[in-house]
Order: sequence, then C-alpha cells, then structure tokens
Amino acid sequence: MPKGELTASNHANRKQELQETTDIDLALSTQGLKKDDNVQLMGQPDWYRNAQSYWANVSPTINGMLGGFATVDPVDVKGSLQFIDEFVYGVRGANNVLRTPPVIERAYACDCGAGIGRVTKNFLHKVPFSCVDLVEQNPSFVEQAKTSYLADEIKRGTVGSVICAGLQDFMPEEGKYDLIWCQWVLGHLTDDDLVEFFKRCIRGLKPNGMIGVKENNSSKDYVVDEEDSSVTRPNEALKNIFERAGLKLVKEQAQQGLPAGLFTVRMYMLTRATS
Repeated sequence: MPKGELTASNHANRKQELQETTDIDLALSTQGLKKDDNVQLMGQPDWYRNAQSYWANVSPTINGMLGGFATVDPVDVKGSLQFIDEFVYGVRGANNVLRTPPVIERAYACDCGAGIGRVTKNFLHKVPFSCVDLVEQNPSFVEQAKTSYLADEIKRGTVGSVICAGLQDFMPEEGKYDLIWCQWVLGHLTDDDLVEFFKRCIRGLKPNGMIGVKENNSSKDYVVDEEDSSVTRPNEALKNIFERAGLKLVKEQAQQGLPAGLFTVRMYMLTRATS
C-alpha cells in the first residue's frame, strides 16, 4: 500500500536491543550500500506472523487495501496501464505502423499480494488479460474476492485460481504466466526470501513472460515499519535483489500524480537475465 515518508515508527530502542543481541551483516557489498540498522527486525521469528496479524484487522475494502489512500486508485491504475502498454501492444510510429511488436501475450497473469482483487479488477482486466490468478495470504480477503468483489469475474472465467498463501511460500506453476505482477507487497518479504520468490517466479513464466513490480521506494536507507512488518527499500537495493535473483531490468519509471508526502512509487519490468 502507499505510505507516507513520515509514518514509520521510531524504532531506536528496539534497534539498540537488537544490536546487543544479534550479529547480522548489513552490507549490500555489490552496491556499496548500508542497510539502516532497524532492518535487523526483518530477521526476527515473528516477522511474517506479525504481518498476518496486522492484515487480519484490515477491512476487506479498497480503502483497506490502500491503507486509507483509496483516492489514489485511479491515478495508480492509469500509471500502471501506461507503463505496461508497450509490452502488451507494442510500439507504433507514424501512420500507426507497428515499429516494435508486443513482448508478451495477454493470456494469463498472476496478481501477487492481491488483497480482495483491486489490481486484478481495475488494472489487469483492463489490459486486458484473459485470465488472472490471485495470490493472497489473508483468508478474509480471499473470501471477499471469491464471494463478492470478483464473483462475477470468477463466473465468467476471467479469474482462475484464488490461492491463499504468503509469497514466501508461493510456488507458481511452471511456464504458466505471461505476466506476474507484484504491487505494494514485496516489502513484507525479507531480502533472501524475496530473491527466492523471484527465482520461483522466473520458473513460472512462459518463454517471453515478464515480471512487473510496483513498490514504494525510500530515499536512501531501508525503512522498517513494525506496525505491519514491512520494509521500504531504496531503489538501488531493489535493483540489487533483481540481479541476485537472475532478473534483467528492462524498464523503470516513477508513478506520477500521487499525493505529496508519500514515498516515491516506482514500477519495474523484468525479464530473465541471459547468461
């Protein structure tokens, strides 16, 4: 979900406690970056359980999915559609002549961290993809998607599987997807789990398939939010994770038109890195 740069809690006491009891290497050596000390919280046993507890108390509504920022939905969707356009429709030049063909087909997409299905309904079905699978760990969101928010789409067959699982455990079917889209969810995964998640996603792609990522970016350091067990990563840290996972960054763009005071939101399109 979108977040304000000033909403993260002050974790000074907790960081001091962790510094006294743990010895974790915080270096991003290949980029010369240092993670903020409070990122050590990501390695704690309750990290994923606390995130589940947080989302269990969030209402299964658009406002709930967007952390109280429901008004950003139209501009978010517009930005995503414009960003992905060249990959699904190609690039046209003078006289509407197709200069660059589409990269991916519009057959099957996967919405990771789907919530009740906002991204599926408002973005992926407007591309449109013929069918979308959803992955969401909160049972109440899954139930809302199945019985109400996406009930018509399920009946029409434009929604396939609605999988109740955390992304740290999700195993995509091999070679199934034209696009795997991850939005405002990857901050819940630790760095190592995120690398492994991407590696599994690569195996879940069709030969020309792509992974789309849309996430908050911090300006410099890792910013950990203890309330929902999430981390906001700097742009270069995310790129480092892409590289570790065997992904090639094809396009990167900042979302425009969001309210002042929020973290920068960036979109990334990724393919398998060639050896």
